[in-house]
Amino acid sequence: MTISEKAAYIRGLAEGLELDPSQKEVKVLNAMLDLLGDMAVSVTEMEDDLQRLEGQLDEVDEDLGSLEEEVYGGECGCGCDCDDEDDEDEDEDPFEGEECYYEVTCPNCNETICLSEDMICDGQMDCPNCGMLLEFDIDECDDEDDGEDCGCGCGCGHDHKHEEE
Repeated sequence: MTISEKAAYIRGLAEGLELDPSQKEVKVLNAMLDLLGDMAVSVTEMEDDLQRLEGQLDEVDEDLGSLEEEVYGGECGCGCDCDDEDDEDEDEDPFEGEECYYEVTCPNCNETICLSEDMICDGQMDCPNCGMLLEFDIDECDDEDDGEDCGCGCGCGHDHKHEEE
Protein backbone atom coordinates (compact mmCIF):
# COMPACT_ATOMS: atom_id res chain seq x y z
CA MET A 1 0.00 0.00 0.00
CA THR A 2 1.41 3.40 -0.94
CA ILE A 3 1.48 6.34 1.43
CA SER A 4 -1.38 8.01 -0.48
CA GLU A 5 -3.47 4.87 -0.21
CA LYS A 6 -2.79 4.68 3.55
CA ALA A 7 -3.84 8.33 4.01
CA ALA A 8 -7.06 7.66 2.07
CA TYR A 9 -7.72 4.55 4.16
CA ILE A 10 -7.35 6.53 7.42
CA ARG A 11 -9.67 9.24 6.06
CA GLY A 12 -12.22 6.53 5.20
CA LEU A 13 -12.00 5.12 8.71
CA ALA A 14 -12.61 8.59 10.19
CA GLU A 15 -15.58 9.21 7.87
CA GLY A 16 -16.98 5.79 8.82
CA LEU A 17 -17.21 6.93 12.42
CA GLU A 18 -19.90 9.43 11.35
CA LEU A 19 -18.64 12.06 13.78
CA ASP A 20 -20.41 15.38 14.16
CA PRO A 21 -18.43 17.88 12.00
CA SER A 22 -19.48 20.78 14.21
CA GLN A 23 -17.51 19.49 17.21
CA LYS A 24 -14.10 21.05 17.88
CA GLU A 25 -12.34 17.68 18.19
CA VAL A 26 -13.68 16.56 14.83
CA LYS A 27 -12.52 19.81 13.19
CA VAL A 28 -8.99 19.15 14.51
CA LEU A 29 -9.13 15.56 13.30
CA ASN A 30 -10.31 16.65 9.83
CA ALA A 31 -7.53 19.27 9.63
CA MET A 32 -4.95 16.60 10.52
CA LEU A 33 -6.39 14.26 7.89
CA ASP A 34 -6.16 17.06 5.29
CA LEU A 35 -2.54 17.66 6.30
CA LEU A 36 -1.80 13.93 6.11
CA GLY A 37 -3.27 13.82 2.59
CA ASP A 38 -1.21 16.83 1.48
CA MET A 39 1.94 15.30 2.94
CA ALA A 40 1.25 12.02 1.15
CA VAL A 41 0.95 13.88 -2.16
CA SER A 42 4.21 15.76 -1.50
CA VAL A 43 6.08 12.58 -0.58
CA THR A 44 4.78 10.83 -3.70
CA GLU A 45 5.92 13.74 -5.89
CA MET A 46 9.36 13.70 -4.23
CA GLU A 47 9.66 9.95 -4.80
CA ASP A 48 8.80 10.45 -8.47
CA ASP A 49 11.36 13.26 -8.75
CA LEU A 50 13.98 11.07 -7.06
CA GLN A 51 13.36 8.23 -9.51
CA ARG A 52 13.68 10.65 -12.43
CA LEU A 53 16.94 12.04 -11.00
CA GLU A 54 18.31 8.54 -10.48
CA GLY A 55 17.66 7.81 -14.15
CA GLN A 56 19.38 11.03 -15.18
CA LEU A 57 22.32 10.27 -12.90
CA ASP A 58 22.67 6.83 -14.47
CA GLU A 59 22.76 8.46 -17.90
CA VAL A 60 25.43 10.94 -16.75
CA ASP A 61 27.43 8.05 -15.28
CA GLU A 62 27.26 6.19 -18.58
CA ASP A 63 28.30 9.32 -20.49
CA LEU A 64 31.19 9.87 -18.08
CA GLY A 65 32.27 6.27 -18.54
CA SER A 66 32.29 6.76 -22.31
CA LEU A 67 34.24 9.99 -21.94
CA GLU A 68 36.80 8.33 -19.64
CA GLU A 69 37.16 5.54 -22.17
CA GLU A 70 37.82 8.08 -24.91
CA VAL A 71 40.17 10.30 -22.89
CA TYR A 72 42.12 7.66 -20.97
CA GLY A 73 42.07 5.02 -23.64
CA GLY A 74 40.25 2.23 -21.92
CA GLU A 75 42.46 1.76 -18.90
CA CYS A 76 40.76 -0.17 -16.16
CA GLY A 77 41.68 2.39 -13.50
CA CYS A 78 43.14 -0.07 -11.04
CA GLY A 79 46.75 0.84 -11.86
CA CYS A 80 47.63 -2.55 -13.33
CA ASP A 81 49.07 -3.08 -16.80
CA CYS A 82 46.06 -5.01 -18.07
CA ASP A 83 45.58 -2.82 -21.14
CA ASP A 84 47.38 -3.67 -24.35
CA GLU A 85 48.22 -0.09 -25.30
CA ASP A 86 51.71 1.33 -25.66
CA ASP A 87 53.20 2.00 -22.23
CA GLU A 88 56.06 4.16 -23.51
CA ASP A 89 54.49 7.31 -22.03
CA GLU A 90 54.12 5.65 -18.63
CA ASP A 91 56.92 7.62 -16.94
CA GLU A 92 55.76 11.01 -18.22
CA ASP A 93 53.99 13.37 -15.85
CA PRO A 94 50.42 13.78 -17.16
CA PHE A 95 50.35 17.34 -15.77
CA GLU A 96 53.68 18.39 -17.24
CA GLY A 97 53.47 21.87 -18.68
CA GLU A 98 50.28 22.67 -16.76
CA GLU A 99 50.34 25.41 -14.18
CA CYS A 100 50.02 24.35 -10.55
CA TYR A 101 47.00 25.72 -8.68
CA TYR A 102 46.30 25.96 -4.98
CA GLU A 103 42.97 26.13 -3.18
CA VAL A 104 42.85 28.72 -0.40
CA THR A 105 39.92 29.27 1.95
CA CYS A 106 39.36 32.85 3.04
CA PRO A 107 39.17 32.96 6.86
CA ASN A 108 36.68 35.84 6.67
CA CYS A 109 34.04 34.64 4.18
CA ASN A 110 35.01 30.90 4.06
CA GLU A 111 34.93 30.93 0.25
CA THR A 112 37.44 28.73 -1.59
CA ILE A 113 39.68 30.54 -4.07
CA CYS A 114 41.86 28.84 -6.70
CA LEU A 115 45.24 30.55 -7.07
CA SER A 116 48.21 29.99 -9.32
CA GLU A 117 51.68 29.55 -7.88
CA ASP A 118 52.59 33.03 -9.13
CA MET A 119 49.70 34.56 -7.20
CA ILE A 120 50.81 32.73 -4.04
CA CYS A 121 54.42 33.83 -4.54
CA ASP A 122 53.29 37.48 -4.67
CA GLY A 123 52.77 37.07 -0.93
CA GLN A 124 49.37 38.72 -0.61
CA MET A 125 46.13 39.55 -2.37
CA ASP A 126 42.63 40.80 -1.61
CA CYS A 127 39.92 38.14 -1.40
CA PRO A 128 37.78 38.57 -4.55
CA ASN A 129 34.65 37.74 -2.54
CA CYS A 130 34.94 39.92 0.58
CA GLY A 131 38.02 42.09 -0.03
CA MET A 132 39.96 40.88 3.03
CA LEU A 133 43.76 41.00 2.66
CA LEU A 134 45.11 37.45 2.40
CA GLU A 135 48.80 36.91 3.07
CA PHE A 136 50.79 33.85 1.98
CA ASP A 137 54.09 32.50 3.26
CA ILE A 138 55.31 29.59 1.17
CA ASP A 139 58.88 28.26 1.30
CA GLU A 140 59.11 27.51 -2.43
CA CYS A 141 58.76 31.25 -3.13
CA ASP A 142 61.66 32.41 -0.94
CA ASP A 143 64.35 34.05 -3.08
CA GLU A 144 66.90 33.72 -0.27
CA ASP A 145 66.76 29.92 -0.42
CA ASP A 146 69.82 28.65 -2.25
CA GLY A 147 68.50 25.10 -2.39
CA GLU A 148 71.36 23.62 -0.38
CA ASP A 149 70.74 21.29 2.50
CA CYS A 150 71.66 22.75 5.87
CA GLY A 151 73.44 19.56 6.84
CA CYS A 152 71.35 19.01 9.95
CA GLY A 153 69.63 15.95 8.54
CA CYS A 154 66.18 17.53 8.58
CA GLY A 155 65.98 17.46 4.79
CA CYS A 156 64.45 20.91 4.65
CA GLY A 157 66.69 22.19 1.86
CA HIS A 158 67.29 25.53 3.60
CA ASP A 159 70.59 27.11 4.45
CA HIS A 160 70.04 27.79 8.14
CA LYS A 161 71.91 27.11 11.34
CA HIS A 162 70.70 24.97 14.19
CA GLU A 163 71.76 25.58 17.78
CA GLU A 164 73.99 22.94 19.32
CA GLU A 165 72.48 21.24 22.34
